Amino acid sequence: MPSLRMIQGFAALAILLILFILIPLMSLLVGTSPQEVAAYGFDEEALHALYIGISASVIATVILIVLGVPLAYLLARRKFKGSDLVKALVDLPFVIPHGVAGISLLVAFNPRTAIGSLLSNLGIKLEDSFWGVVAAMAFVSVPLMIDALVDGFSGIDVNLEYVARSLGASESSTFWEVTLPLASRSLVTGSLLSWARGMSEVGALLIVAYYPKSINVLIMERFWTYGLQVAKATAIPLLAISLTTFVFIRRFSGRK
Repeated sequence: MPSLRMIQGFAALAILLILFILIPLMSLLVGTSPQEVAAYGFDEEALHALYIGISASVIATVILIVLGVPLAYLLARRKFKGSDLVKALVDLPFVIPHGVAGISLLVAFNPRTAIGSLLSNLGIKLEDSFWGVVAAMAFVSVPLMIDALVDGFSGIDVNLEYVARSLGASESSTFWEVTLPLASRSLVTGSLLSWARGMSEVGALLIVAYYPKSINVLIMERFWTYGLQVAKATAIPLLAISLTTFVFIRRFSGRK
């Protein structure tokens, strides 16, 4: 049992860290009037950029669900040769600098490459396009989706699946009717985290798809062009959306 002195010392250090997080966030609200928020945070350009950011992040999240659920299930339930390498590759976007991620996407999928040319023929162009925004957001969000799903699938008692199979359910029916519903909380949590991570991305977007401007790119542009005050007013609606999403994630993931 820790002593009272140790608890007090740890509490003091913990408060310093909490203040380090809280003070910058609260500082956005100080000195910014509602009129400034309305003028810059909700003007036509900002609303369009916010729409680009939200819609692209939603599409990126849907893509990650479709591609990530099978991969996460395999990683959670099957030990195969190279599985550790796959897990390491999935987590790589966590440690790659954002600018490097953007350069990597641009080098790999620009129209002058074989894959990029094929995508262009299909009407999908990454360079300065909406699909470039989607690709950048999906790339940086992969670890959050996969890790959440792997944890969800790993936490399911496999005996429940065996019971379903013993009662005549096929393997696919067992997955869709037993396994996936039991992992639904992890799926929703991973989806929300991936969506929020995509919404917060800016470094890769500046390289891959400056246009159409997402809200984060617009905030950076207004900071460079008009200064800190205008950038603050533009950022406040995004901060409100991010905090609301975070509160929902915490409540949902902690629900029994």
